[in-house]
Amino acid sequence: MPSFDIVSELDKHELQNAVDQANKEVTTRYDFKGTDSGFDLNGNTVTLKTESDFQLNQMYDILVQKANRRGIDVKCMDVKDPDVQLKSAKQVIEMREGLDAPLAKKIIKAIKDSKLKVQAANQGDSVRVTGKKRDDLQQVMQLLRGMEDLEMPLQFNNFRD
Repeated sequence: MPSFDIVSELDKHELQNAVDQANKEVTTRYDFKGTDSGFDLNGNTVTLKTESDFQLNQMYDILVQKANRRGIDVKCMDVKDPDVQLKSAKQVIEMREGLDAPLAKKIIKAIKDSKLKVQAANQGDSVRVTGKKRDDLQQVMQLLRGMEDLEMPLQFNNFRD
């Protein structure tokens, strides 16, 4: 019986490359000369450090641009409130991955409401979809790609015939 998994994964290697490219751009830009500005990656957490709130916003834009070029969706970024003091500004961005329970329920409900002849089951941090026909599974993929209100990027893997 054909099946596939719906997941939300983060490519950590591409994230590292995006942070490295953003650091390189910040060190070469004129408006950041003389400041101790930079990005710091620790696990799934990116920390932005600079001197002012304005520069923090510019650094965030640089990170988003580099991440998009590397195929990292901005939806997986959980931006925390900036910590701005007199001569320093810091902001933490958590990179989320995996499907949490409310999002998995939302996906399963959308699949069941579509009246396609498939079954969807929550597998922890993924959703497994099984059906008798390969075409039904491809229709589920199209349905989920068309949904605008999902707060995480989705990938479809482990497709089996």
